[in-house]
Amino acid sequence: MIMTNGIIYGIGVGPGDPELMTLKAIKLIREADVIVVPGKEAKQSVAYKIAAGAVPEIAQKELLAIPMPMTKDRKVLAEAHRKGADMLEEQLNQGKTVVFLTLGDPTVYCTFSYLQHHLEADGYKVELVPGISSIMACAAKLGIPLAEWDEPVHIIPGALTEDIMLDSRGTYVLMKSASRMKDVKDDLRISGRSVQAVLNCGMENERICRDLDEIPDDAGYFALVIAKEN
Repeated sequence: MIMTNGIIYGIGVGPGDPELMTLKAIKLIREADVIVVPGKEAKQSVAYKIAAGAVPEIAQKELLAIPMPMTKDRKVLAEAHRKGADMLEEQLNQGKTVVFLTLGDPTVYCTFSYLQHHLEADGYKVELVPGISSIMACAAKLGIPLAEWDEPVHIIPGALTEDIMLDSRGTYVLMKSASRMKDVKDDLRISGRSVQAVLNCGMENERICRDLDEIPDDAGYFALVIAKEN
């Protein structure tokens, strides 16, 4: 076990609106020695811009950007994750308090999770600070409950809908559907469900879609679809 005074927090900054950040997230950002974001340029990160809206003094902090390639090549990803963890460990070995900013919540489809596995395996202390996920934020924007009574909620990446019939009872939340939104819409149309979506929730270019036909085929990465039983 490596002994180090450093600690790293994986902090969720919410879906886009700085006012949705938690008090704990703001406190830890203010106290941190180093602020880390995924990407090539720290200040261009969406997560950084959200945090800066709530904590302007973040601009005075030491910043570290960790490149995360957008690829499905597992070997390339594994190498990037190992290199990213090494960069974080270098900071932790100096006894620094490190904050890694992530969109939404750090437990839901989060890049930090891959780094967390390496850090914990190497003996470093990691704590997660929950944030408001896009799932809850989008449901609130639409003004609808995700579940009532004993309804189940199914959260799946939109890319997997080709293998799922969408015929189980309850509500389906489809995330990360951008690469095949047209096909996802076809699947949803067949399901006969009531469909709504929010694009870029909490951001300046936010758009609410009240039915399936309003959702553009090129909706983009920050598109979340909620499909409920009629």
